[in-house]
Amino acid sequence: MVGLELSPPAVVLIMFGGIIVGVLLGYPLFYALGAVGLLVGLVTMGPAVFKILHLRVLGQLYNSTFLAVPLFVFMGIMVEKSGAAEKLYDGILTTFGGVRGGLAIGTILMGTVLAACVGVVAASVTTMALIAAPTMLRRGYQKELTAGCICAGGTLGILIPPSIMLVIYGPMAQISVGKLFMGTFVSGFLLSALYIVYIIVVSIVHPSVAPIPSEEERRIPLGTKLAALTKGLLPPAFIVLAVLGTIFFGIATPTEAAAVGCVASTLLAVVYRKFTWGMLKDASRDTLRIGAMAMAVGLGASMFTGVFLRLGGGDAVSAILLAAPGGKWGVFALIMFVIFILGMFIDWLGILFVMIPLVTPIGEAVGFDQLWFAMMICVNLQMSFLTPPFAYAIFYLKGLAPPEWGMDTGHIIRGVIPFVIIIMVGLALCIAFPDIILWLPHQMIKF
Repeated sequence: MVGLELSPPAVVLIMFGGIIVGVLLGYPLFYALGAVGLLVGLVTMGPAVFKILHLRVLGQLYNSTFLAVPLFVFMGIMVEKSGAAEKLYDGILTTFGGVRGGLAIGTILMGTVLAACVGVVAASVTTMALIAAPTMLRRGYQKELTAGCICAGGTLGILIPPSIMLVIYGPMAQISVGKLFMGTFVSGFLLSALYIVYIIVVSIVHPSVAPIPSEEERRIPLGTKLAALTKGLLPPAFIVLAVLGTIFFGIATPTEAAAVGCVASTLLAVVYRKFTWGMLKDASRDTLRIGAMAMAVGLGASMFTGVFLRLGGGDAVSAILLAAPGGKWGVFALIMFVIFILGMFIDWLGILFVMIPLVTPIGEAVGFDQLWFAMMICVNLQMSFLTPPFAYAIFYLKGLAPPEWGMDTGHIIRGVIPFVIIIMVGLALCIAFPDIILWLPHQMIKF
């Protein structure tokens, strides 16, 4: 049975337009993706579309690497519930609370450490908001700076490994997840360092945003600071070594390392005497909910991309991108721009599942290193959590902010704008110095 014939450009307009309409109408992204793929497939290919969808869905379900997604989610939730974050912030507060801007710097450091243990943005932003925001606001820190530090620091978890984004990206682009982990390690810490530099500068130029600490805080002995910081950092370091260390030294695959991380985070909760059967039940339920959401988006996107590529949409997208002026850098700039714009309106999961199969071959065709190109996309997607109207971090913080904080959406948006610009600076540095990304993966003992 032959259905309606559509030209490749028409396929691009109709299918991407359908996604945008579905999202704007309020439907969940996986509904929009799956429905557009199924309807367009039925109209153009008839019942034969079901065979394509069947093979696409099976291909995703049989990919064992995706097992790491629920495992890393569970690990992150257990770390959040163990109380390690509170102890970490206490140590950071003792160490950096005596310098101007120290609480803001400490919040970024806390987000960086949590990123290496949690990897789930919702958990990181929520934890940081509940722990850091009241302290910063009580001590007179500007609301915009407070919001910006929490949102930017909390979203580092999607970049610094173990990151759910990288676990999903790897199989789709046929890149080792272990390589991706090592590639984002330095770039993630680069963003963290740039955030801290910004805080130091703005605290000096505009002293009112970060009041001078009290005399008592400034006189805390160095030994006390180091002891508090060590006590706060050791448990997260245990998690990081258990996960990233086993990957780097070739002891375990990312999926196996995720299982090790689950055990390590559970042991951490036991040591801190926070482990209960009720806690385990809640963590398992939350893992099931988040993992099912990721799988649903993946299945919907598989239906969408299967039909889209079969109808020639991928060729049309390639032709449009490859026609960009400026050679391969013009192509690169256009891809980065498209992903940045999509990040304002579509969930990062949807962007990954839809765009990676389309742009990865283009990046290879114009001569970019596969790993470097992947990292550029991941760093770019870091901005999707901070750019309205679809900005997870902003809505997480706004939803948690009680009236007594006096923090509205305007404060949060103004607070994150400087950090979005900083991410752009980080992108530029990774373009100018590609070894920021490529050096550490080349040191791995086994891929």
